[in-house]
Amino acid sequence: MSLYDNVASMIGNTPMVKLGRLFEHAGFDVYAKLEMHNPGGSVKDRPAKAMLQAALEEGRIKPGSVIVESSSGNLAVGLAQLCNTMGFTFICVVDPKTTEANLRVLRAYGARIDLVEKPDPETGEFVPARLARVRRWLKRLPDAFWPNQYGNKNNALSHQQTTMAEIAADLPGLDYLFCGVSTCGTIRGCVDYIQSNGLRTKVIAVDAEGSIIFGGEKGKVTRMLPGLGAGIKPGLCPDEGIHEVVRVNDRDCIAGCRKLVRMESILAGGSSGGVIAAVEKFSPFIEPGSTCAVLLPDRGERYLNTVYDDVWVSRLFGNSFAASLHKQGGVIKR
Repeated sequence: MSLYDNVASMIGNTPMVKLGRLFEHAGFDVYAKLEMHNPGGSVKDRPAKAMLQAALEEGRIKPGSVIVESSSGNLAVGLAQLCNTMGFTFICVVDPKTTEANLRVLRAYGARIDLVEKPDPETGEFVPARLARVRRWLKRLPDAFWPNQYGNKNNALSHQQTTMAEIAADLPGLDYLFCGVSTCGTIRGCVDYIQSNGLRTKVIAVDAEGSIIFGGEKGKVTRMLPGLGAGIKPGLCPDEGIHEVVRVNDRDCIAGCRKLVRMESILAGGSSGGVIAAVEKFSPFIEPGSTCAVLLPDRGERYLNTVYDDVWVSRLFGNSFAASLHKQGGVIKR
């Protein structure tokens, strides 16, 4: 058993598991990187730690400083956890898509929550509205620190130095990496690692329908689940190194989550279901015998009232779709 000095030292080195039942007849192997095993429950623990550590080392913050950030959930939890242990005050700007479970976790860590109730009038998206609220806080509190997950190089660097390095060590010769996108920190770090090490791994970006990260019209699709897509193009979005973009919708995410828990007993968050759905959509283009990795960003307990709740699913997507979740086949085939 390993002993750790504090919660921050527990972040990273998450396990990988073969999805042997779900993709039994696919003709290729799929391994899942279980980021839910980070202490805050998601992949966002990594950039939260990296951004705060860098700010400390640069003298931009000190114990007692105020941290302000925009997040729909996972980064907020990661920052709240670390701010609590490091002696910072954390103000988190959220929107109505943030789950009640996440809000309760944030409050438990002592975070102050600022809810943006209306989307940006020009884009119809909440991210620009949240960022505008962050800037208002910075005017009121000029000594506050904004990590800015959408543009902070340490967001991507954390994944280059840890996430992708761990995947490459566990799966030498990896053919495909499926990675969800929102702030693009994870995929940017993974692409940077792959390119700097001369790997042949092809990166498949999993984006939400209605997102404009890789083009598209603003506000065309309403998204209910957090974790994928954005109403802006993040500064961390890679200009090259992405082989293909697969777009998924909320129904795909829900169906993917249900298949994952039924076939592999992995209770994962909504965006994880989207990544699973993306593999299924892209499967005709995957060469037989290939090795694939999927990055599953977070745990599913915080989605029990949404993704895993038939009443919620029926109310938003209809009774027939909710019923189909119990009839659909589990094994994904080519």
